[in-house]
Amino acid sequence: MEIPYTVTARPDTGLWNAKLGIWLFLASEVMLFGGLFSAYIFLRLGAEPGYWPMGLLNVPVGTLNTFVLIGSSVTVVLAWAALKMRQFRRYQIYMAITVLCGLVFLGVKLGYEYPQKFHHYGAFIKKDSLPKYEEFLGNLHLAEKGLAPRVEITGHLHHEDEHHLEITLDPVNADPTNPENDRPRFWPVKATEKIAKIDKADVEFSGVFAPKHSPYFATYFTITGLHGLHVLGGVIVFCYYLLPVSTRLYRKNPEHFANRVEVAGLFWHFVDLVWIFVFPIFYLL
Repeated sequence: MEIPYTVTARPDTGLWNAKLGIWLFLASEVMLFGGLFSAYIFLRLGAEPGYWPMGLLNVPVGTLNTFVLIGSSVTVVLAWAALKMRQFRRYQIYMAITVLCGLVFLGVKLGYEYPQKFHHYGAFIKKDSLPKYEEFLGNLHLAEKGLAPRVEITGHLHHEDEHHLEITLDPVNADPTNPENDRPRFWPVKATEKIAKIDKADVEFSGVFAPKHSPYFATYFTITGLHGLHVLGGVIVFCYYLLPVSTRLYRKNPEHFANRVEVAGLFWHFVDLVWIFVFPIFYLL
């Protein structure tokens, strides 16, 4: 028995089955990510001054990953176009490039960006103890310029005992009155050699930049992690389309195979579109 409308369009919708199905699926994905982005916006708007960090992510690396995903959207279209022109060898080349781009994106995210978060450390200072650490926070300088105060001291954990924390400071806390530190920097700067000694009694919360560190990192890991799973799913599907079993489908019915690649490409474009929203709200704003 042959399933109808796998190649030809349905008369009622003008779409073949899989294309109609992917659009319905993507509609549900819009609601999923729309809810997550809305949660991010409300959490950010409701955060107290100084408690929503900016400039903690590596903008050049995020920019690189953005171009990688945009490039993969181009190559998946070229792969589909090659199938429509019955140029199977060219299709395989473009599809392999698409898979490579997806793997590069995941490799950068899982091998470089995420591990850095779990090596970075931050300590939120209690409000009544902020003046005690003015040397590292520079809130008087910020108040003169009408900027939000700093309530967190960040860097790398140097030493910890029962009563104290010692943090190797980031430049923003090592030199808090430097005007260059009043705004996030495009190019990240390494931690300094200056160490801050902090009484644990003055700390509201401290830890690495894991999801529990702050609402910012909770939403960051939730949204980027879910997006990464979508990227992984797309890569797995594209790898399947390079296997011999898919080659046999192409030889049997090339138009049906091209339709399958188009559906996967639509999903991939949506994944790239989500990243176009993720990149500015987490890395730039």
